Amino acid sequence: RGKERQREREREGNIERQREREREREREREREVVEEEEEEEEEEEEEEEEEEEEEEEEEEEERAITKGRKNSI
Repeated sequence: RGKERQREREREGNIERQREREREREREREREVVEEEEEEEEEEEEEEEEEEEEEEEEEEEERAITKGRKNSI
């Protein structure tokens, strides 16, 4: 009987450790997903900023060209 109880406790301990490992793996997967989403958001923001800067530069160039034409008249 004592050995049976000991084996049962060992099995329960093994099952609990296995469950904890599974929970930890799930938490790690969730962290990775969040990290990837944050990286994607950062990349999108950087791309948007670059596009805005390019648009501003183009507008400035157009204004300079237009201003140059007016001055030559």
